[in-house]
Amino acid sequence: MRADWILPDWPAPKSVRALSTTRHGGISTGAFASLNLGEHVDDAPDAVAENRRRLQAEIGAAQPRWLSQVHGTRVVRLAGAAVTEPADAAVTAKPGEACLIMTADCMPVLFCDASGSRVAAAHAGWRGLAAGVLEATLAEMGTSPGEVMAWMGPAIGPKHYEVGEEVRQAFAAHDPQAIQAFAQGRAPDKWWCDLYMLARQRLDAAGVKAVYGGGFCTFDDEERFFSFRRDSGRTGRMATLIYMV
Repeated sequence: MRADWILPDWPAPKSVRALSTTRHGGISTGAFASLNLGEHVDDAPDAVAENRRRLQAEIGAAQPRWLSQVHGTRVVRLAGAAVTEPADAAVTAKPGEACLIMTADCMPVLFCDASGSRVAAAHAGWRGLAAGVLEATLAEMGTSPGEVMAWMGPAIGPKHYEVGEEVRQAFAAHDPQAIQAFAQGRAPDKWWCDLYMLARQRLDAAGVKAVYGGGFCTFDDEERFFSFRRDSGRTGRMATLIYMV
């Protein structure tokens, strides 16, 4: 495993494996240097294929299932085949099936149950988070929330994620406490948004009390992470994945 890739610091069962890649370890160049894993960002296809091959080599026999993410709440259950329909989360109870999310500022959230018999991954940008992608993922897992732990991977931090009033209102309409995750931005109708706090609030309300991770900032840490906002939309994608052995 590359030394700069991130292993979740959480008490997951021994059967669970999880990681987040960084931007290092691949062959892509320019704006996509070097481990871009996204096929949809205008990088050279041969470079992306090699980068994905390198990720595969690191995780051995586990099979990454790549999703076509659309900032929605659809959850797919992995069962031994590639995923063809758009989805923003995946769940599996089958060892060797890797639930995988690609991001470059949005928040990846990993889940496992206390027995190590189910794992899941969700793509939580503000739209998916507000629409309930975390809750939909928990429902598809079919496990008591009290038996689930979650880990929040690299995302844009609250000092760099400025959003409009419509985003603030979308969360406040669901839970007035969500206002705590917003601080006044650079204009009267702009707000600095803390995705990590919003995710913790949603998970806590859903009954998940064991929540780990957070504290990263993809925008601020240019050395380690791709960032869609920092790089004006032309950048690579990292992967956050979880599977059982």
